Amino acid sequence: MAVYREETITQEALLRVASLMVTAARTAPKTRGRDQLEFLIVDGDDLEKIAVKMEELGELTKAYFFGRDANDLRRSAAAVLFGTRIRALDLPYCGWCGFKDCAEKNRHPENPCAFNNIDLGIAIGSAVSVAMEHRVDNRIMYTIGQAVRDLGYFPPDIRIILGVPLSATSKNIYFNRTGKSR
Repeated sequence: MAVYREETITQEALLRVASLMVTAARTAPKTRGRDQLEFLIVDGDDLEKIAVKMEELGELTKAYFFGRDANDLRRSAAAVLFGTRIRALDLPYCGWCGFKDCAEKNRHPENPCAFNNIDLGIAIGSAVSVAMEHRVDNRIMYTIGQAVRDLGYFPPDIRIILGVPLSATSKNIYFNRTGKSR
């Protein structure tokens, strides 16, 4: 007979849910079937490393919500990271990125194709629905993505990144958050 402590059970469950979230994101529909997305799961010391960077960015930019989000990340058991490359999809008629067509957009490689962001959003929506189905608290955070990008967790061609921290406690830590938001 073995005894399993709640902390161990919860951590293992959250990592399983994080894996299922990645699977849901991977299988989400992509524009023209072209996959520009990559995903990572972080926990343990990496959460603190990212939180420290988030605080640095908050101080640098005076956007103090980075610090609030860093505190939430520290209280999380894991986070799923979602990133996309910036690549035009060579559509014959679009202009959603603000340029005339994909050929013109390609002359501006730092400007995202609108569909890169749309595909990322669909994938994250699919992933957080998995978290919801398993009663795992989560919140989509741009602040995590900015820190992760600066820390180089993804290859340099992954330019747009969002993070989703995960928690399973008696109260949702991402609801009624305190701290400055401006």
